[in-house]
Amino acid sequence: MNMISPLPVAAPPADSVDIPAYSASGNECALFEKAWEKRLPLLLKGPTGSGKTRFVAHMAARLGLPLFTVACHDDLSAADLTGRHLLKGGETVWVDGPLTRAVREGGLCYLDEIVEARKDVAVVLHPLTDDRRILPLERTGELLSAPPSFMLAVSYNPGYQNLLKNLKPSTRQRFVSITFDFLPRDQEIVVVAQESGLDEGAVAPLVDLARRLRSLKGQDIEEGVSTRLIVYAASLVAAGLPRPEAVMAAIIEPLTDEPEVRAGLIEISRAALG
Repeated sequence: MNMISPLPVAAPPADSVDIPAYSASGNECALFEKAWEKRLPLLLKGPTGSGKTRFVAHMAARLGLPLFTVACHDDLSAADLTGRHLLKGGETVWVDGPLTRAVREGGLCYLDEIVEARKDVAVVLHPLTDDRRILPLERTGELLSAPPSFMLAVSYNPGYQNLLKNLKPSTRQRFVSITFDFLPRDQEIVVVAQESGLDEGAVAPLVDLARRLRSLKGQDIEEGVSTRLIVYAASLVAAGLPRPEAVMAAIIEPLTDEPEVRAGLIEISRAALG
């Protein structure tokens, strides 16, 4: 087993103005800090728009860590993370990918929606998620040891899991895990008001509508209304757009393309908002 050297002190936190706002709903901030101190990889689980990405950005800034964010997709391969040889100026040069940069420089590498990536990505991550904390680069012959300031975080939405896209237990059990959900009503109202500039009294009906529509998840709609969508709707209202138009554009339209479902959502919004 590798010996653990003393943890370096993180860079002084940036001024609070530079730290992305985040409203904690539990002990997730303290858990993140302890995971970083002990060099443990972190898995964030929760629905779309529940604050996972904002949380990571907040904690990276709070701890003074460089942040390397990767939005995973069907074509994302291990080479996209580690790097590849490219032709530059008539010469072939090696260019580090975001994961390799994070390991070399120290910092937080965040893979958003990890289950969307190709299967070979997990193979690359495994040596970084145990006591070895190494990144083998076969194409350059290097074996990089992650510095104490390196941390790996990944996220996914369990609601989108299926037989073809699932995080294997052998991978999932390599991470400390935090489950995210939408904020309690009063807390969500405060967050939306702060993000949008709309007063809390005007935000409350939008949050109540979103909470009502979330109960339809898995029935008429695949995913519940995210806090992000409520912020969009509130921002449009704050900019002067009539509330029904803002709700249609920022909440109902993003939820479905089915005419019948959309008509049903419109009726619910009319009944809820008046």
